[in-house]
Amino acid sequence: MTQQQSFRYFPLLALLTVLTGCGSPDSAYSHTVKVNQICGEKPNCVSTLDNREEHALAPFELSKTGLEQWAHIEKLALSLPGASLAKRTDDYLHVECTSKVFRFVDDFEVQRQSGQLTVRSESRTGYSDFGVNRKRAEAFRKLLAQEGYLKN
Repeated sequence: MTQQQSFRYFPLLALLTVLTGCGSPDSAYSHTVKVNQICGEKPNCVSTLDNREEHALAPFELSKTGLEQWAHIEKLALSLPGASLAKRTDDYLHVECTSKVFRFVDDFEVQRQSGQLTVRSESRTGYSDFGVNRKRAEAFRKLLAQEGYLKN
């Protein structure tokens, strides 16, 4: 292969390298617990602990029934689109949600504390999430409400 032929493939190789790098999850993140942290400045995160309008989620207050259903709450979280379990403890879940097309990974965390759930959802990469994390958190809220696990 001549040098000129080699250069013809360079743009394609560069594009594939960039796309592969953008879509691969950061495996180190799966061991970082951020559920008790507020979101950063980028509009790609929502949390029940954050009081800034663009990041704030309403509280997830558990009903008496919900307090007794941690195992089923985990199943509901894992029923979200693209969800897979990254980490679990007696009162904490870290769920990785992977998008279908570009395989971007968002981190959805839930912690049971004092009769409520602390919920945080954040995109690992990129600046904006186009509202995906808020939609995921509210879909989770709807699933919990349908089961009677949240106070009215």
